[in-house]
Amino acid sequence: MLLVYTHKITPRLRYIFKQVCTRILDIPVSFTTTIEEFIAHDSLKMSYTRQPLGKEFFIRSNELLFEQGLSDIETKVSDWEDTKCFFSNGEQSALPFDIFAASFYLLSRYEEYLPHVKDEFGRFTAEESLAFNNGFLRQPVVDIWAYKFKKALQEQYPDFIFEERDFKVTPIIDVPKAYSYKLNGIMRTIGGTLSDLFRLRLKNVYKRYSVLFGLKHDPFDTFKYIINKQKQVKFKFIFFFLVGDFSTYDKNINVQKSKFVSLIKQVGDYSKIGLKASFFALNNISILKTEKLRMESIINQDLKASRQSYSKLNLPESYRNLVELEITEDYTMGYINHIGFRAGTCTPFFFYDLDYEVQTPLRINTYHVLDYALLKYQSLLDKKMHLNQIISAVKNVNGEFVSVFHNYTFSASETWKNYKELFNIILDAANKK
Repeated sequence: MLLVYTHKITPRLRYIFKQVCTRILDIPVSFTTTIEEFIAHDSLKMSYTRQPLGKEFFIRSNELLFEQGLSDIETKVSDWEDTKCFFSNGEQSALPFDIFAASFYLLSRYEEYLPHVKDEFGRFTAEESLAFNNGFLRQPVVDIWAYKFKKALQEQYPDFIFEERDFKVTPIIDVPKAYSYKLNGIMRTIGGTLSDLFRLRLKNVYKRYSVLFGLKHDPFDTFKYIINKQKQVKFKFIFFFLVGDFSTYDKNINVQKSKFVSLIKQVGDYSKIGLKASFFALNNISILKTEKLRMESIINQDLKASRQSYSKLNLPESYRNLVELEITEDYTMGYINHIGFRAGTCTPFFFYDLDYEVQTPLRINTYHVLDYALLKYQSLLDKKMHLNQIISAVKNVNGEFVSVFHNYTFSASETWKNYKELFNIILDAANKK
């Protein structure tokens, strides 16, 4: 066990030390403000305060973990060997940066509470982030810093045996609309047909009625292929189905359709099922509760995981609503147009509410690549290169790689050509330690 001496034990301090030490490095940690208890401890120990007590393992603390609320923080990013960091420490400290304060800043999404420019959907963009603007978006810096901390501890305590965690892969299948043409209903079919005719998209008309008359396969119905892939691996995919009401933003299949319900149940026999919350559920807890109950009635068990439409988050309201409805995991945190680490980590962490200064039970699972983010790379070779780079970054710290692909990504559409091959790279990564 690692004993940490500090001048004040705060919720922030407990939260981030347990994340870095216990969840990333698998080292149990406890805290003390009593010097005598610290001196008597005969295993791993360190002081985290403004000045060292003596010659102990010491990391100079930034004030962030001892504050409450938000303040105007200076985050001057500097190079640190093969990575970058901020909150520099001075020469006395065992590490040149306060990695705990820096990690808290990223995991709490402190910057998303501060004034920033949103995109057309009201989302926090990569371009507004400290990571993007300082060139470390592609690195899981919190995990990298943790391993640097571990290395420094090993030098101080060479006889202590540190545990190693395993690299994991979690594929997410996002299903905003299960079928392109099937189960749309008469009015939507007529409306879609008239729209295609008005725009002279005659191929679409032909495809639509070929599917409806059973002459062709629905292009979005790729579930048999995905389930076959699921059967080939030991880890579980997570499918997020949209069961909210039809709207301007969400054009899903009506949940009253028995074949749609049967599809969700069939997929649930092989993979995990989560809720893709509708666009309007983001700001309306009563709508979110309705959708949660709908999904639970389909899967006949408590809903554990959710993901917001358009990967949109309004912090802290979005996560508070999930906590209130006892949804325990979220997979929304990530960027639509950029590969990388929105919270600077590839390790799941609990949502810390900065307004209430409390760790919540909601586990945040950030995703690191979304299929749309790979479209900017023209050639398959480039797509593979960038995908492999981000997988390697996670593998180097034995983290958990989370990708998001849609059901239509596996269709025969020219837009998604070769994406099955990219998905195979992700699945194969789990078998190559």
